[in-house]
Parts: sequence; structure tokens; C-alpha cells
Amino acid sequence: MFTRLFSTIVGAGIGFTITALSAYAADDIEAKAQMCDACHGQNGVPADPKTIPIIWGQQQSYLVKQLRDYRNGERDNPIMSPIAKGLAQEDLRKIAAYFAAKSWPAQRAAAAPAPPPNGIAQCQPCHQPNFEGGPPAPRLAGLSYEYLAATMRDFATEERGNNGDMPKFMQALTDRERDAMARYLSAL
Repeated sequence: MFTRLFSTIVGAGIGFTITALSAYAADDIEAKAQMCDACHGQNGVPADPKTIPIIWGQQQSYLVKQLRDYRNGERDNPIMSPIAKGLAQEDLRKIAAYFAAKSWPAQRAAAAPAPPPNGIAQCQPCHQPNFEGGPPAPRLAGLSYEYLAATMRDFATEERGNNGDMPKFMQALTDRERDAMARYLSAL
């Protein structure tokens, strides 16, 4: 009887401890993720959508890769690189999961969508038919025109090279084609 009672009390205590530790770990990640709010927005809308991407509801695998690339120098940004280098390796996946679990911010309804531009079909195998992303590619639908245009240009000029395929894809397009893609994707 004593053994069963002791096991029940200890088992309940361990369960309580694990639950408390899980809640603490979630609070700890939430606290670490709050530093992202200054730029990426408390409600998922970035402070400057023209230069800062939406990370709420973005693909987790993509977010992990970007944080890891900022951390190890494969991608450089004067703000993101020091932040990522200051995070523990095990926190990168947890922070990415935290933001991936959030809903993509609602946006005002756009006018009737333009017809898909030439060349956009090459993007769908990775970014998915509706450009909402999927492992390993990010969601593109709804990012700002300016952010998309700049990112495509950076891949085309190889200023950004943390994806082996994107520079080749972007270099095969004209400036006008990349511009049309950025306009189309931002309106989705």
C-alpha cells in the first residue's frame, strides 16, 4: 500500500514538475521571441514591410534555416546576424516553431488578381501552387512587393547566396519578369 501511494505521489510530482518545466520552457521561448516584435511586429505585421519580411505563419523549416544561416554567417544582416549569434543553437528551432504556429497576418483584400506572369510556374514546385510555402521553401504570397523585388534582385546578383538554386533561377529571368513576379506574389 505504502509503495503504491509513494509511487502515485512521486508520479504526480514528476508529472507536475514536467508540466511546470514545459510551461517555463514555453515562457522562455516566448520571452526570447519578443525581441523579434520590434521589427517583425507584435501582430505579425512588420514595422517596415518593404524591408522586413512577415515571419508569423512562415514555414518552420525556412525560419530555422534563415536563423542558422544568420548565426553561421551564410547570410549577413547587421541586425539579424548578431541576434542569431546570441541565441543558443537549441533555441533556433523552438523560436522558428513559435512563429510558424502563429497565423499569417490578415491583409486587406486586393483587387482582382492579375494573370500569373511568365516564368512563375518554375516557382511552384518548391513554394507550392498557391505560393504559401512548404518544406523547405518559404511562403511568398502576401509579402510586400518591395521585399520580394529586393530579395529576387539579391539572388540574381548573388548578394544573397544562402540557397543554391535561387541565384540560377533569378539570373534566368529579366528584371521585368522578376518585377512582374514580385507584383503578382505580393497581391496574393
